[in-house]
Amino acid sequence: MSQQATDLRGYIPPNLPLTQTLETRAVLKKAISANVALARLNGATALIPNQAILINSLILQEAKNSSEIENIITTHDDLYRSMIDQSNLSQAVKEVRYTQTT
Repeated sequence: MSQQATDLRGYIPPNLPLTQTLETRAVLKKAISANVALARLNGATALIPNQAILINSLILQEAKNSSEIENIITTHDDLYRSMIDQSNLSQAVKEVRYTQTT
């Protein structure tokens, strides 16, 4: 079989269960440090009076970035202003806000 024909087969995953150990010392150390980082983040979010503001800003950012793929371009500034004043919204802001709510 030629190299070109071999490349067309694609990736074939190994049979389960895997024979290798996944819970290695290195993996467990990384899991511990990840747990510590999550605990710190959880503690920091407790200091925010309205945690929904942080979460909504992340959702809005994701909606903006996803809309750019469809060539709908707007700025974070315009999106945040639209949350305060909904008059005179650009079509791009309307599209992103619609994407965020669906």
